Amino acid sequence: MAKVKYYYDAETLSYRKIKRKKRTTFKYATIFLLAAALFGFLSFAIVSHYIESPKERQLARELQNMELQYELLNKRMDDAIAALENVEERDNAIYRLYFEANPIPEEQRRAGFGGINRYKKFEGFDNSQLIAESNKRLDILEKAIVVQSKSLDEIAKLAEDKEKFLEAIPAIQPVNNLNLTRMASGYGYRTDPFTKVRKFHFGMDFTAPRGTPVYATGDGVVKRADNSSTGYGKHIRIDHGFGYVSLYAHLYKYNVRVNQRVKRGDLIGFVGSTGRSEAPHLHYEIFKDGERINPINFYYGNLSPEEFDVLLQRASLENQSLD
Repeated sequence: MAKVKYYYDAETLSYRKIKRKKRTTFKYATIFLLAAALFGFLSFAIVSHYIESPKERQLARELQNMELQYELLNKRMDDAIAALENVEERDNAIYRLYFEANPIPEEQRRAGFGGINRYKKFEGFDNSQLIAESNKRLDILEKAIVVQSKSLDEIAKLAEDKEKFLEAIPAIQPVNNLNLTRMASGYGYRTDPFTKVRKFHFGMDFTAPRGTPVYATGDGVVKRADNSSTGYGKHIRIDHGFGYVSLYAHLYKYNVRVNQRVKRGDLIGFVGSTGRSEAPHLHYEIFKDGERINPINFYYGNLSPEEFDVLLQRASLENQSLD
């Protein structure tokens, strides 16, 4: 129960109740409410500053987890970059070098992205720099992977072409050593068997009995199998691609037809003595980009070093050719 206050009235010589005015009551009430509100706000500010709410604790955990995930992401990117750099080093120093392709410059592999700021959307956050830098590294890594992937595609194509080249290039002796009587004449100046004049002999003559098998020296397509070329008699020409053509002359008969695709070692004809020939033998030539070259350099596929050495010695003798 509220206390009643009195004051002494000198005129009436008596005590009278003190009546509080409504204005004064309202004033005190307002002051009290403002003080209470201020106290409540300060209390909340102090408590919220030193004591986290469940929501704040959850958000803090999520933020810590996000920072941890970005750290792990950067660690994984470091590992990926290290592995990619190893592949790039082998790509430039081994693969591209072997296939005679130009190495890819480092600035091309690690090029950034010009133009507008791609990472503006990450600005304005507590970890903006971390997020933007991680995304930038990821973009550069992805681009480097694309560059390396295209490089490996190119290497695979070069390897495929190289394999085709190695299969196509003339690389064996057209007549088996077991069937040879002798290697009669090589590439270079020789004595013509009919005119006895010294002239250049553009192929190699292998002496063998009539009917001896003649084999394709590399993969290719038969472009000619006829006797309409002066002096060669019945002959075959195989286009191996890559600028190489092999010619087999003075044949007895054919075992292939024009436009037929053949493999190295396929039986294509038989030794004869047709055309301008003194005795049964195979006249063998190789063309590179339309120019006749020495066939002696193309027998690594089926001759041992000792056999090749003997062939080389016989081919270097300036004797009389058979055609």
